[in-house]
Amino acid sequence: MIVSLSWLKNYVPIRMDTALLADALTMAGLEVESVWDRYSYLNSIVVGRITRVSPHPNADKLNVCNVDIGDLVVDVVCGAPNASKGLVAPVALPGAVFPNGTTIEKCSIRGVESNGMLCSEKELALGLEEDILMELPQNFKPGTSLSTALGMSDYVMEIGLTPNRSDCLSMLGVAREIAAVEKSALEYPRFSLNDPLDEISRFTSVTIESPEHCPRYCTRLIENVTIGPSPFWLQDRLLSIGLRPINVIVDITNFVMLETGQPLHAFDFDRLAQNRIVVRTASDDEMFTTLDGKNRKLSSDMLMICDGEKPVAIGGVMGGENSEIQEDTTRVLIESAYFDPISIRKTSKMLGLSTDASYRFERGVDPDGTVNALNRAAALMMEITGGRLVPGVIDEYPVKYQEKSIVLKPSLVNETLGISLKTPQIQKLLESIEFSAQRANTNQLKVTVPSFRVDVERPEDLAEEIARLYGYDRIPTTYPLIPAERREASGLWDFRGRVKDLMRGLGFNEVINYSFMDEKSCDMLKLNADDDRRKLLRIINPLTEDMAVMRTSLVPGLLRTMHLNLSQQAKNLKIFEIGNTFVNRGDDELPEEREFLAALWTGSRQEHCIHVKDTGCDFYDIKGSVEALFRSLEIQGAIFTEMPAKDCPFTKAGHTAKITIQGKYAGLLGQIHPQVLSAFDLKQEAFIFELDQSLLSSLTPQNKEFFPVPKFPATARDITIIVDKQIESRQVVEMAKDVDNTLVESVFLYDLYDGDPIPKGHKSLTLRIVYRSPEKTLEDADVTPVTQKIAAYLMNKLDATLPG
Repeated sequence: MIVSLSWLKNYVPIRMDTALLADALTMAGLEVESVWDRYSYLNSIVVGRITRVSPHPNADKLNVCNVDIGDLVVDVVCGAPNASKGLVAPVALPGAVFPNGTTIEKCSIRGVESNGMLCSEKELALGLEEDILMELPQNFKPGTSLSTALGMSDYVMEIGLTPNRSDCLSMLGVAREIAAVEKSALEYPRFSLNDPLDEISRFTSVTIESPEHCPRYCTRLIENVTIGPSPFWLQDRLLSIGLRPINVIVDITNFVMLETGQPLHAFDFDRLAQNRIVVRTASDDEMFTTLDGKNRKLSSDMLMICDGEKPVAIGGVMGGENSEIQEDTTRVLIESAYFDPISIRKTSKMLGLSTDASYRFERGVDPDGTVNALNRAAALMMEITGGRLVPGVIDEYPVKYQEKSIVLKPSLVNETLGISLKTPQIQKLLESIEFSAQRANTNQLKVTVPSFRVDVERPEDLAEEIARLYGYDRIPTTYPLIPAERREASGLWDFRGRVKDLMRGLGFNEVINYSFMDEKSCDMLKLNADDDRRKLLRIINPLTEDMAVMRTSLVPGLLRTMHLNLSQQAKNLKIFEIGNTFVNRGDDELPEEREFLAALWTGSRQEHCIHVKDTGCDFYDIKGSVEALFRSLEIQGAIFTEMPAKDCPFTKAGHTAKITIQGKYAGLLGQIHPQVLSAFDLKQEAFIFELDQSLLSSLTPQNKEFFPVPKFPATARDITIIVDKQIESRQVVEMAKDVDNTLVESVFLYDLYDGDPIPKGHKSLTLRIVYRSPEKTLEDADVTPVTQKIAAYLMNKLDATLPG
């Protein structure tokens, strides 16, 4: 809402400084977003005195004026008939900007240099005269800025209103708030209509066929009007808040709407078929041409204002071309109505048509203010156009406004707001914005809500009014009486954060997918018919078809994220997600929720670098990530064994590992099956792991053990043996560790080979054994016998042979 202070001063005396007023309104709930002086452009216009007028040498209708602007005399080419020696007039010098945005520049007119422009009233938006120069008093000093000389300023405020404050979508509404802030009286416009007779019913009638859409409809009729431009004061009022004047009738309806908040519409009475109004809803697919010249398709729940034959306006939104005011209009029918806000909002949204009228009707106008606004407009039309008022008003009011009364307890207000106001203080605050507050008994007030406050319905609303009128800044700051002790976070919460940090440290990026998935995901993953992950929990009102069930695995979400990234040419991807899965356990039981950590790796092993050849990631990369995570969490005893294809159908057989820790199933890792990749429209290999978060949390040590740094160096020896291909490498490593625990510090697989010349069905394993003694530096004589012992033991137990 944009308001002009000069306009507001017609209704309330404004004594506060503009900046203080803006702050006070903001604290009262009307946020002032910006303030500017609409006459600031006059600072670039100066007072000039014409000292000589000479005919233009190359133009009959132009003169060259020597103009004194204080510190110098400039030549200005001018064609105004009243340009004469001694005339004091406004001068726009080069660089000055007019209200319409025009910038004055130094120029040559018919070969004579002009150093500015002598101005008329209309050019400066100070009047309607445009053919002659604006004459200023002779005592004005040349060179003085026009804003200083005339003492003109009019500050304009842009106020951001919340949707519930429709009462402030008017000058009177904002003036009422200022009166409450300044503790002064609000003065309503004074006008009178002398029409004791009811002649209007002989000329027209109103029929409301849809009272649920239009509870009230009022009209008045003006005859013998003359259509033309509005007087300057009316145009200036509209221009002050950025509204363009059109003609005297339309300008008056806009003026009254801005003044009272009640939208009005004016019809050319002689263009209304049968000279009557019918308020009804439209027919489906009915077409109507609005004032903006567009044909609009209507629906059956849209309210239409019609004459005896056809629609003439979309109720509360916009009028039609077939009844608009024309230059030859002599009789005007004024409409003032109360429309259902929900109906107007739906119509406006469906048509994509928002107007100043619909904006107000959507939020709710004063149902008891229709006749007052109608009378105000009629009085102005008679005064300005010289028209005659047809006595009487038609007021069809099938659904009466019910006055709202609220019982308010002052003690409850004080308790809610944390203040200590006496009952008379509360009464005074409410009465300052025209609420009626009477004592019901010693502990209660009966508050009658004015009809223009459509947003106030309960005691809490009144408490809010009291708070903002009292001043939010005056309400003391208090703190809740809660214990200061910090609540300890749950262990799983801390563990989850730790895992996220570690995964990010391993180069993975976290993703967060919806907890829903497509029901087809189970088929896309090739899950077995008896798989628990097929026990889906369906959503009653899913957002979309691909979010119809709760997820039973994190894998589909990761694969869809991979698809999204590949479509954006992001082919190297390392992502992880921590989240719950939901398995349906029947109608009588809650679903089983389990938290999992899942990760996916696809593309190159590392980002492209000039120093390293691009190599695709593989099974051992994703396995290494899991092992690194376990090491960081200090989880020991993890065993990776081949998982049968039937147990994990969405990964590739022979490229899937089952993970157990201390005999408990912890998860799996492997390469995504090609058929699953195809189902998700993926065209490059991907590797995943999925781990049980709760199990990992329970197996993570809560206390750390520290060992002293070894004093003596370690030494290593390698053993290469050829074993049957079906023997797991892990088994070989564990057997090597068990031979001698005295000097052996660690054993790990150093190399694996199964090509020529290794016999078919066999593989070559190289184990690296690290030795260390806590007492001395080891020599060959110390470790060679142990190495030989381990080799002999492995050959005997595994039926292994030595290479070559």
